[in-house]
Amino acid sequence: MPVDTTSALLSWYAVDKRALPWRASGSETADPYRVWLSEIMLQQTTVAAVKPYFAAFTARWPTVEALAEADEAAVMSAWAGLGYYARARNLIACARTVVREHGGEFPGDEAALLKLPGVGAYTAAAIAAIAFGRRAVVVDGNVERVVARLFAVSEPMPGAKPKLRALMDRLTPERDAGDFAQAMMDLGATICTPRSPDCGRCPVASGCAARAEGRPEAYPVKAPKTAKPQREWTGYWLRRGGEVLLVRRPPRGLLGGMLALPVEPPAVAEWREVGAIDHVFTHFALTMTVLSAEGDAEGEWWPVERIAEAGLPTVFAKAAAVAAAA
Repeated sequence: MPVDTTSALLSWYAVDKRALPWRASGSETADPYRVWLSEIMLQQTTVAAVKPYFAAFTARWPTVEALAEADEAAVMSAWAGLGYYARARNLIACARTVVREHGGEFPGDEAALLKLPGVGAYTAAAIAAIAFGRRAVVVDGNVERVVARLFAVSEPMPGAKPKLRALMDRLTPERDAGDFAQAMMDLGATICTPRSPDCGRCPVASGCAARAEGRPEAYPVKAPKTAKPQREWTGYWLRRGGEVLLVRRPPRGLLGGMLALPVEPPAVAEWREVGAIDHVFTHFALTMTVLSAEGDAEGEWWPVERIAEAGLPTVFAKAAAVAAAA
């Protein structure tokens, strides 16, 4: 690779960086709260999906102190649809830790950041670099793809991850590490995309080993996929006039603390099957059969016409849509 790869990328970023609501603009200093919140939301979630959630969260809870004081159920409801709900529980725990142990100020070094709930190696590095200007090696999926192509790394994922991080370490400058990390992410998101990378617009194309081979899409090398286990659930849609019964899932575990349809019969009733939905979680695929009945039971009753406001996780929102349309 040419030795000016870093400067070429920073020059490109200064002109062509994405305008994102959590980024500082002009001479502004990045707000650690907004950087942290965006990084948690962006874990395994697209920028397009995160933008409206980020806007809603920062309007409702504009500071870490405000989020620390928030009702947990309200935060979980506001998170509904983003998925990976452990992130939302950790979000609250982290905000409260920052207020309680750090006076409402995020620590600036990776070691201290790693002690916060829900903050892993990537997030700690991103906050340290972007919000505090520290030299930190920031590696997400976009960065892994760019580095794998720049160096034509032949080891398959995920085994190649340590090598990719070491290579990113070599590239990361002592100064402007935050801009460099964001430049790498932007390059992967807008030009060095998984399919049909636009090598003609790439600021570092001249030093890309994968491009020189003529097959950039071959990298990063993927290990053979294994089939996800298949599970089956039943969702129960119990109506009482214009209301439907919802339950609060246990605070820990899958979709913990979220409002949902019952997955065990909530009442003795004449249940009838009205449809089924498929949903894929990180570790398994699910088919949910949806049963409907009229009846009564103890629990939280929600107006059917306002079911979209209940903050149901996606899998239960799908089931509710099937039942409401039956």
